[in-house]
Amino acid sequence: MNHLPNSRLRLIMILSVVGFALVIGRAIKIQTIDARDLVRRADAQQRHVYDVPVPRGTITDRNGNQLAQQNLQFRPFLTVVPVGADVSFPNLDPTKHHVYSFSAAKKFELKLFAKDQSRTVHFDKPGVVALGCNIHDQMSAFIFVTDTGWTARTNAQGIATFADAPNAPTRVAVWHPYLRAPGGQVQQAIAATQRNLGFQVKLRPPPAMAMTDY
Repeated sequence: MNHLPNSRLRLIMILSVVGFALVIGRAIKIQTIDARDLVRRADAQQRHVYDVPVPRGTITDRNGNQLAQQNLQFRPFLTVVPVGADVSFPNLDPTKHHVYSFSAAKKFELKLFAKDQSRTVHFDKPGVVALGCNIHDQMSAFIFVTDTGWTARTNAQGIATFADAPNAPTRVAVWHPYLRAPGGQVQQAIAATQRNLGFQVKLRPPPAMAMTDY
């Protein structure tokens, strides 16, 4: 077996060790660079920042009744609720409101409350409740509290429908706060077999700066 000179053997061993160290050193260096790049790419893929606008939710009480203050007005102008209903009064304006009513069906006062705050009132008697704001005189609205299931607010075309009305003679009443009639109400009789009934009504002009969706 041939033997290499010791000097050549030592040279080969040194070159081999150095070469191995260079390979190892380079492998470690490349791995480090690749790892950082992978981390950056993974982080870029996993993290995205988007500005998502969140619309304001509707503020209601447990029965879903609400009468908001928005743009210095009550919305809606007319609300129909049954006896025993709770109605919330969320303030959506940047200013404070002071809601009150002197009506016989419900006298109450909701003292100053600010934006995004809400108050709730329980209506325990039938009747018409007129609302106002002690700070903004132009604000007005009405709550019609009814003790019968046969009550509805007409749509924009002035139509109300009762799908399961009883097959019996009765009287139908129409009420509006600006109706030109005693108590703002007119009535007509309807026969048991009659399915349609029409009213011709005249309304007074609304007060200055009052709601327009009446």
